[in-house]
Amino acid sequence: MNERISIEEIIRIYKVDYNFVNALIDSELLHPQTENSVRYIIHDELSDFEKFMNWHYDLEVNLQGIEIINDMLRKVRHLQTENRNLLQRLQVKRFDWEESDEIL
Repeated sequence: MNERISIEEIIRIYKVDYNFVNALIDSELLHPQTENSVRYIIHDELSDFEKFMNWHYDLEVNLQGIEIINDMLRKVRHLQTENRNLLQRLQVKRFDWEESDEIL
């Protein structure tokens, strides 16, 4: 079982508004687990929550802005991974080409 923290505990520790946390959940930016009518956030999502919290409270980004920024960052990470894979394939092809050139 993943370690988790209750939403009530998150609100107490981080001193955030309950409506903000609920909005993140409603927007599917956080994915709570429910047990015995208590909602929990797994620890793996805490860094995302802290990022969203900083954007909202420190940078005054609204929920729609958080959704857009998060989606754009996800797409950038995907493109970076794709780019890295393409570069690796290109290096392999180049290596194969250089080896075949030496044989001739």
